[in-house]
Amino acid sequence: MKIRFLTPARDELREAVAHLNEQRDGLGQEFLEVVKAATSRIEQLPYAWAPLSENTRRCRTHRFKYGLIYEVANDEIVIIAVSHIHREPDYWRDRRK
Repeated sequence: MKIRFLTPARDELREAVAHLNEQRDGLGQEFLEVVKAATSRIEQLPYAWAPLSENTRRCRTHRFKYGLIYEVANDEIVIIAVSHIHREPDYWRDRRK
């Protein structure tokens, strides 16, 4: 299955990488690797994580307090948000594919 990030999710990923690199040089790159591993897990087992709503699920990343909120649609997985787990929980719900 193809994985596609919505523009807001891609922006959140960039912001998280920049923020983490401010904390420690290279930490953002480590986060990117963890996100890649999470997308790989989602791609292999798209229905393995508990639903957040009828169409969305969240895969938590290892080591970082972020989750990838996604939807399986046709032959692709759409990443709707790269969400810090302490952020307002439903901020992403109005995003459209």
